[in-house]
Amino acid sequence: MEMTSHWAGYLAALIFAAAYLLVILEENIHLRKSKPVIVAAGIIWILVAFAYASIGDVHTAEELVRHNLLEFAELFLFLLAAMTFINTMEERGIFNVLRAWLVGQGFSLRQVFWVTGVIAFLMSPLADNLATALLMATVAISVGGNNHRFVALTCINIVVAANAGGAFSPFGDITTLMVWQKGHIQFTEFFALVLPSIVNWLVTAVILSFALPAGKPDPLREEAKLQHGAWVVVALFIVTISMAVSLHSFLHMPPVIGMMTGLGFLKLFGYYLQRRDQTKMAQEMVNGTALGIAAMHDGDVVTRRKFYDIYSNLQRAEWDTLMFFYGVILCVGGLGAFGYLAMGSELLYTGLGPTISNVLVGITSALVDNIPVMFAVLAMSPDMSQGQWLLVTLTAGVGGSMLSIGSAAGVAVMGQARGIYTFFAHLKWTWAIALGYAASIAVHFWINADKF
Repeated sequence: MEMTSHWAGYLAALIFAAAYLLVILEENIHLRKSKPVIVAAGIIWILVAFAYASIGDVHTAEELVRHNLLEFAELFLFLLAAMTFINTMEERGIFNVLRAWLVGQGFSLRQVFWVTGVIAFLMSPLADNLATALLMATVAISVGGNNHRFVALTCINIVVAANAGGAFSPFGDITTLMVWQKGHIQFTEFFALVLPSIVNWLVTAVILSFALPAGKPDPLREEAKLQHGAWVVVALFIVTISMAVSLHSFLHMPPVIGMMTGLGFLKLFGYYLQRRDQTKMAQEMVNGTALGIAAMHDGDVVTRRKFYDIYSNLQRAEWDTLMFFYGVILCVGGLGAFGYLAMGSELLYTGLGPTISNVLVGITSALVDNIPVMFAVLAMSPDMSQGQWLLVTLTAGVGGSMLSIGSAAGVAVMGQARGIYTFFAHLKWTWAIALGYAASIAVHFWINADKF
């Protein structure tokens, strides 16, 4: 309904703007980003309900908010399952072994720069760009040590590579997942963005490589050990992704059904691991070789041992991020209920045309965040060709790389390499990232011309 000129609509837009300003200032004021948007979502929907009730409509607001809650529920459960798998692989030592191998290879600084970039690009389509960027940034910091110039340049390269790699996979970024779940692009159709994504990263990486310091890092030797069942968890993750894709492609079921079923398999395997730990502990107690943490209780030394617990990995999910999605989806949905998204769609996609609008989406995602921007586009649901839907998927995925605050990967790495990889260190190379952004769009129009 057209209520953009209603006082409640103006107030809702103002509340969302104020909440998002607090999100942007998260690093400065240390207020978790989920808190202001959750509060804003509640107030906005109260305003929606009041505005609709004032014209005698007491049902539409309820129907609209339930629709938005369903969208959030699908996204939430999908991400919760994926995050639990990633946390379990981390707990079983998969990522530590990879990190130890990279650190101990004796690569030169230039080789580390390229190896971490390649791995970030190849790993993010499966492990998501946030987890990938954090892992590779840890490697860069471990290898670079006090060489701050190397660490900063490598972190920029990692963020760009992780975002570019995530742009051609439904599992690589939240925005690609949203587009896939909406059905605008099928699973295999995302692979049309592989070459544009490669160009996006390579153009920037080549430019950055000329500024790298020469030499080799100090030799490091790290040891890491895989825990029992590590490769079974990896296999279950692959099976889970296959189920999500197959159910969506062949049976037209929401991908979340496959992900949650896979999570159930992981929980059953977790039960086996827990029973195995308990049996092993009992045997060690009998043999007098029990290892654990010694604690004092009433003067007695009690040996304790931590058993495997799947719920500890579930608890380590990015809950602030998941709650942030709730707030954003409901805030944007509330503004849509007032008619602002329809108005935006008219101004952008009818006035400027889809190509310019989709390019602007990527630039906007660097300033704001690609999730609310993409959700707004999906809520507008403009009538576009497949090539244009691929374009907006590409731009929303890689556009955030132009600023360190433009993507979850960039924000996370700033926290990981605090004081070294900073907003201004990244901003210095924004021009190079923008060249990669423009080149990837040009390549997309070239190789995917038949899809427009």
